[in-house]
Amino acid sequence: MNVHVVIDDVGVAERAVAGGATVVQVRLKHAGTAARAAMGRRLRHLPAMLVINDDVEAALQCRADGVHLGQTDRGAARALDAGLLLGVSARDLYEAEAAQAICATYIGAGPVWSTPTKPDAGSPIGIDGLAAICAAVRIPVVAIGGVNAANAGRCIGAGAAGVAVVRAARDTPGVRAAVDAALAASVRA
Repeated sequence: MNVHVVIDDVGVAERAVAGGATVVQVRLKHAGTAARAAMGRRLRHLPAMLVINDDVEAALQCRADGVHLGQTDRGAARALDAGLLLGVSARDLYEAEAAQAICATYIGAGPVWSTPTKPDAGSPIGIDGLAAICAAVRIPVVAIGGVNAANAGRCIGAGAAGVAVVRAARDTPGVRAAVDAALAASVRA
């Protein structure tokens, strides 16, 4: 679960998985359930976990492995009852602890750095904020927001189990190499 690619394009997803992505998260912000489920079905053949963003029904329809919900999205209980992995976004300790309390499988923490792909994400939490969230919860934390090959290792060093990339999805091999190097360094330490 250590390299998530957040995509809205099948070709990018296929190249990202070939480059080492372990999770493909479908984010079609302005599409409906039918479009999200259709894209999910087109990606089921990939050897990676499939997660649908913001839409439990679409995740169920395409037989995704999980769903990722923001703080205002509904359906966490339904997702868990259906056996889906549940990712929940968190920007601070309170939101991270609340996600853990509802039995989330993992937390998407961020934005770590500012990002143009989600202008409504709020102020960056930085490496210190990420480290505080990682230290406060027992479930895996995936860093998101401005993450790329140059800084992915810092996220792992702060305690994240993985990273999620949007713009850097096209550079998955570089991100994968940075995550692997940071994980290897933490094992040696």
